[in-house]
Amino acid sequence: MTISYSFSHLANTIKRSVMRDLIALANQPDIISFAGGLPAADHLPHEQVHACMEAVLTRDGAKALQYGPPYLPLREWIADYMRRRGVASAVENIFITNGAQQGLELIARLLLDDGEPAVLEALTFTGIGQAMNAHGADVRTAPVDLETGVEVEALAEALARAPRPRVGVVIPDFHNPLGVRLPRESRMRIAELAAQHGVPIVEDDPYSLLRYEGEALPPIKSFDEAGAILYLGSFSKMLAPAMRLGWIVAPAEVLSKLTVLRESIDLESSQLLQRVATEFLTQGHLEPHLQALNAANLERRNAMFAALDRELGGVAEWTTPQGGLFVWVTLPERVDAGAMLRTAFEHKVAYIPGANFSPNGPGPANTLRLNYSNSTPERIHEGIRRLAEVVKEHLDRLI
Repeated sequence: MTISYSFSHLANTIKRSVMRDLIALANQPDIISFAGGLPAADHLPHEQVHACMEAVLTRDGAKALQYGPPYLPLREWIADYMRRRGVASAVENIFITNGAQQGLELIARLLLDDGEPAVLEALTFTGIGQAMNAHGADVRTAPVDLETGVEVEALAEALARAPRPRVGVVIPDFHNPLGVRLPRESRMRIAELAAQHGVPIVEDDPYSLLRYEGEALPPIKSFDEAGAILYLGSFSKMLAPAMRLGWIVAPAEVLSKLTVLRESIDLESSQLLQRVATEFLTQGHLEPHLQALNAANLERRNAMFAALDRELGGVAEWTTPQGGLFVWVTLPERVDAGAMLRTAFEHKVAYIPGANFSPNGPGPANTLRLNYSNSTPERIHEGIRRLAEVVKEHLDRLI
């Protein structure tokens, strides 16, 4: 005899990310997949991480395998890194997480009660919408520009509208899914708006070090004089996804609340992984790793631009990121990228339809996100050739 489970309201209402399902389908060996958000697998620092793991286990022994508080040397490195980027921060302002997604979940727990407003970008990373919706957010959205990111005055209007939002979230650098970045003036204005309206804004910044063109821009947090910006960083893209480490920069009183909230989830991050990451960073491996990784990303982005221009020039338009992992493609208005996906799988190519990145209802159907970082230039050229065949077949059927 088996029982029938009665699930919670959250379990019954939260939706699995369509993106995760699509990525699982796309991970077949004969499919060229532009669907994931993966860094270049062939440029992950395997040898350096292996050496750091051995060094940590040799030096620290059982301490590296035990429970323990957030690893102080890692917090010190992060605090120094943030200061070098213009953010006034001390160790007491650094909270270690198991990746940026856990940071989003904890911040949503911290600030949201059911039915309260949260302001998100009209197109944004699916994990942001999931975290906010899981805690019953009444989601408001601000439009995004395909060259300069979130439209700041529309964001101002959303923050000013009653009832006052409890939180906002923006992605400043090499946006997922758009690939664009906020200008310096927009960053300053967002910090002002957070203070003016008394609304904490999360700066979700996993991509800023993946820059291969243009100048480095200061974080929004560097303009924050009111303690209203909660900075969220991650080692997943700048070092390796499997490290599952990220961090929050926030006032100390915020971190004390986060510490208690986290106790019901997993208590703490892995001592082993924190120590290995610290060894990697303090041994000076990060800068040469990023130089090689960003050189590969630039080559692959250029290969995608060339292939798109050759195969879909005059048919589609796309963003021109100076870093990160993604290109956003806009097709003719009559095209439905979601409906086209089945044909794409038949042609052995995969992408994510752009409509899936809308946190508040269906997004633009004629758009798609392409990841270029995890494919070689040769596979990019072949994959875009296949994608162009799919688009042209779809357009022919619409005539």
